[in-house]
Amino acid sequence: MVHFEHTHILYLLLVVPALVALYVWLRIRRRNRLEAFADSQLLHSLMPDESRRRPHVKFALLMMALCCLILTWANPQVGTKVVKGERLGSDIAVCLDISRSMMAEDVTPNRLERSQRAVSTLLDKLGSDRVSLIVFAGSAYIQMPLTNDYSATRMFVDQTSCDLIQAQGTAIGEAINKAMESFGYGNPDIPWQKKQSRAIIVISDGENHEDDAVEVARDAASEGVKVFTIGMGSDKGTPIPEYEHGRNIGYKKDRDGNVVTTRLNEQMLVDVANAGKGTYVRSANISSGINEIVKQLEQLEKDNYGNALFSEYESRYQYPLAAAMLFLLAEVLLFEKRNNKINFGKILNRK
Repeated sequence: MVHFEHTHILYLLLVVPALVALYVWLRIRRRNRLEAFADSQLLHSLMPDESRRRPHVKFALLMMALCCLILTWANPQVGTKVVKGERLGSDIAVCLDISRSMMAEDVTPNRLERSQRAVSTLLDKLGSDRVSLIVFAGSAYIQMPLTNDYSATRMFVDQTSCDLIQAQGTAIGEAINKAMESFGYGNPDIPWQKKQSRAIIVISDGENHEDDAVEVARDAASEGVKVFTIGMGSDKGTPIPEYEHGRNIGYKKDRDGNVVTTRLNEQMLVDVANAGKGTYVRSANISSGINEIVKQLEQLEKDNYGNALFSEYESRYQYPLAAAMLFLLAEVLLFEKRNNKINFGKILNRK
């Protein structure tokens, strides 16, 4: 079975229909201009070597070459054999803030959906690490224990909403404690070993009013667990929309009827990351920030999760690359004008 190493490169194939549409529009525009200039018989006498089919064939060859080059870049691979090897990885707990303030739309489309996308991007970059998911607002709980099933993790992340926890607030410290529990910390049945193979990633707007998150992060770091933070939102302040049956019914108000605004508490998240010997990333730089976090996660110690079966893949990019070269060569050798010396129409006795 063929699969591609860089599947996201395949989205470039969407450029091909756009180029085809542009080519068709340009050819129609050119034809209309020529018809406005002279009739068909006069054009034929003025341009006797003009070919109707050859430009289309040359363009088709270019498009096929482009498709083959995109497939080459995506690196098609074929599984040749299954081998047995050790599965090495780290334990990573993702703490996702689902308080009402995460519905604020100061980042597109809102803080919660941007957080879900960040988790999905993170999972795409992880290898054989185990991941647990903790959701929190005014309280926290483990929504998914440690697992290396990333498909299940994505399903749980996509199903998170701000209605899962009734107690509102932002208890970052409790979320970190729950993450430590997911690693087995405090479990009398599991002997705790202090090692540098665990990390916690907190995704929140930082409006923590429930506990001393900085001290909790410092305690986690003392056990060898790094704490990273990702800030969602802006520091300008924005209202919190309220929904009923999926319909926006206005904005959250306090007891006096004033609209409640929420803003990113960046300093809190920076302090938590510093205390946890990790890194802080802001949502504005989420892509580069996650890449930096992944680099630091790769430097963690790796635990042996036992033997596993792996498929060894062989790259087959040579085939689409060779096809692309042939298409380009054919396009170069094919002239747009008619070749009177080699006329297949005459050879086939066609007028």
